[in-house]
Amino acid sequence: MRQSVSAIRVLSFAILATATLVGTTGCFKRGAKGDYALAPEMRPLEVPPDLNAPGGSPAAQVPVLASQAAKPAPAAASTQAPTNAAGFTVPGSKDEVFVKVGTALESVAGVKIASKAQLLGSYDVAYEGSDFLVRVVGVEAGAYVSAVDPRGLPATGAAPTKLLGELKAKLAP
Repeated sequence: MRQSVSAIRVLSFAILATATLVGTTGCFKRGAKGDYALAPEMRPLEVPPDLNAPGGSPAAQVPVLASQAAKPAPAAASTQAPTNAAGFTVPGSKDEVFVKVGTALESVAGVKIASKAQLLGSYDVAYEGSDFLVRVVGVEAGAYVSAVDPRGLPATGAAPTKLLGELKAKLAP
């Protein structure tokens, strides 16, 4: 009789362990979560990546709203000289002006050029205790020369303003 009691204990322990395992796995009676809990008409639309852009055929062109047609294209805005940054425009191509700016920077006393990147159109400059970039950007009227601080904002301190003034005097036609 003693053997049957231990078999019942083992069997009851196995049933209890199975019930605990099934109850705590999270697979039963938990319901949908997130967007799947919403009604089908309220769920966000998922579009496959290759269907995001229309094809090249004229039939696949997306019509433009009248309110969007009046806005200028973003590419056109990038070729114009910025109006809110401290800088100046020099006639000529970006590469020609980049070389001229390098020569002018070397002739200014106290300027240390740490590095230069012609493809980016920038000189990393140290002048009067300030570190900043002198940038040359191609625009419609030639090339725009400006100073940019390490945060990427226009450098408006005393040293960048003074250096830009000297560069403008040396590069002015």
